[in-house]
Amino acid sequence: MSKSAQLRIPATYMRGGTSKGVFFHLPDLPESARQPGAARDALLLRVLGSPDPYGKQIDGLGNASSSTSKAVILSRSTRPGHDVDYLFGQVAIDRPFVDWSGNCGNLSAAVGPCAIHWGLVDPERIPRQGSVVVRIWQANIGKTIVAHVPIVGGHVQETGEFELDGVAFPAAEVPLEFIAPADEGEGGAMFPTGNVVDELDVPGVGQFAATLINAGIPTIFLNAADLGYTGTELQGAINSDPQALARFEAIRAHGAVKMGLIRSVEEAAQRQHTPKIAFVAPPIRYTASSGKHIEADDIDLLVRALSMGQLHHAMMGTAAVAIGTAAAIPGTLVNRAAGGGTRNAVVFGHPSGTLRVGAEAVQVGGHWQVTKALMSRSARILMEGWVRVPADSF
Repeated sequence: MSKSAQLRIPATYMRGGTSKGVFFHLPDLPESARQPGAARDALLLRVLGSPDPYGKQIDGLGNASSSTSKAVILSRSTRPGHDVDYLFGQVAIDRPFVDWSGNCGNLSAAVGPCAIHWGLVDPERIPRQGSVVVRIWQANIGKTIVAHVPIVGGHVQETGEFELDGVAFPAAEVPLEFIAPADEGEGGAMFPTGNVVDELDVPGVGQFAATLINAGIPTIFLNAADLGYTGTELQGAINSDPQALARFEAIRAHGAVKMGLIRSVEEAAQRQHTPKIAFVAPPIRYTASSGKHIEADDIDLLVRALSMGQLHHAMMGTAAVAIGTAAAIPGTLVNRAAGGGTRNAVVFGHPSGTLRVGAEAVQVGGHWQVTKALMSRSARILMEGWVRVPADSF
């Protein structure tokens, strides 16, 4: 095969929530990429346009942000009681690295519609009008996600009136349930240290109160005031400040060690997707990136979160699950910022606007458990057909 030859691989380009990514059906991948490993990683890197020393992913589909440099592999589920297996890869932009350590909550909204479109859900279950429940096995973290996908005329409804801050156009609402989202895997309990608030000592940076939680995705929550912020910051205030980004990364690395996710801070560079780091504050009025005015009375708290070393333009779906879970548990920094007490839902302000997320938490034997977290997203197919990659790239 000549150097110039390219392979065609079936793929669908989808938006889910405030993210978008390239979706593959596992059997459609080249044989060497159907199993985890170097070939699969190399293929996805080339599809997205990484590693790109210019940080733009011009020679691929990545669009040069943590919200868009994403890949998804779906297959008919091998798990009893589930419809589809969902594997997510966060593709680094300027390095040859794919992070498989966590889920993408936003793209979770696109999995059900995509699975129906590809025929992975029994057609007999698809109504003419109404909605269908798609049970998704999230293979990265071993959790169940339940998507309620709207159906019109026997097909997935993609257009609609549901508005999601961080997405320019309205679409059909896709309610999601994240079942038992607290991670009992590599990080141990929902609160890996056993505390709802810890003191996190970061040499050369400082000491910070922190809530370290495994729910939806491992997340480190800090108080905005302890960092010198108000919680109303937009992307430019953080992402244009290299010193601030370096400080956040140092805190994230030490938090990851304290959570038991890595053994040394040096390992954090190879684990960019998890844990996330976020800061919270009580509600005050601010102007979102769209120009929309958010009143203090409209929200319960303010949250800003970083993903892949940059402040997110809105909010990661998995971080929203962590926010809802932490808000439901008295004493966490998130719960305190929201005013304390017992809560089963919060509305929080993020750079693009607001988002409501709910969680059902119970205390069993002195330990907190979350049965489910709930939020709504939307999803839409943007393009379908094939991606092309040089045959010698993986």
